[in-house]
Amino acid sequence: MKKARFAVVVAAATVALALVLSGCAGSGSNSPAKAEGPGGISKLTVGFDSSYPPYGFVGDDGSYTGFDLDLAKEVAKRNGWEFEASPIDWDAKDALLQSGSINCVWNGFTMEGREDSYTFSDPYMLNEQVVVVKSGSDRTTLEQLAGASVMTQVDSAALDVLQAPTAEGGQADLAATFGTLSTIGDYNGAFLQLETGVVDAVACDLSIAQYQISKNPGKYLQIETPLSSEHYAVGFAKGNTELAQAVSATLKDMEADGTVKALCEKYATYGISYDNWLLK
Repeated sequence: MKKARFAVVVAAATVALALVLSGCAGSGSNSPAKAEGPGGISKLTVGFDSSYPPYGFVGDDGSYTGFDLDLAKEVAKRNGWEFEASPIDWDAKDALLQSGSINCVWNGFTMEGREDSYTFSDPYMLNEQVVVVKSGSDRTTLEQLAGASVMTQVDSAALDVLQAPTAEGGQADLAATFGTLSTIGDYNGAFLQLETGVVDAVACDLSIAQYQISKNPGKYLQIETPLSSEHYAVGFAKGNTELAQAVSATLKDMEADGTVKALCEKYATYGISYDNWLLK
């Protein structure tokens, strides 16, 4: 009887020890490798279109660069976050945000019309949607685009404007006069189509137009009247206000100490203007 009781006691002690050890191991495996920083993250993974100069593109040295990426990198540094620039397919951005593969979309991202789908930082840059034609074209006004073949990027702000009802501030009535309105994966491809005469015009962001015009002197002409005016902001998964607020606060600090102005001057030849910066 004593032997039986002793065996039961030993068995119980063994089980208890196993549970304690198991609990310790489980606790260790569930702990994050790194403590979270401001905004509830330890790493800022930025989703961007790598063919979208001057905001995000491949530099001469083969590395990713651009105005927005430089902003994002400095924001990450000041918050103690690791930084990763993650090139994405633009039409996959929503799925990547929802899956957590990226923390944000930061790439000349227009906030108007998307407020129900994302949580945004404070708007930081003024932008316009414009139309570019080849130099020498007889289509120099929006009205003269009647019958023209116009191209823009898939899922872009320009496409949204051209499809939005005129009564709501869009340009659907204008687009209805086009011969065709087509889309392509990136603006580099769109301007190649314009250069070779496949299309008559490209609808795009103002800074994209200014970049292409400055890099190709005498080749392109911007139609003076814009399609619309809008604002750029950093887009986060809906409800992620903590991270959006942390990024906004850091951008304001960067404006206050002159960092933003210096970056605008760095990319001035690419069409970036400090006059369009909003967080002043």
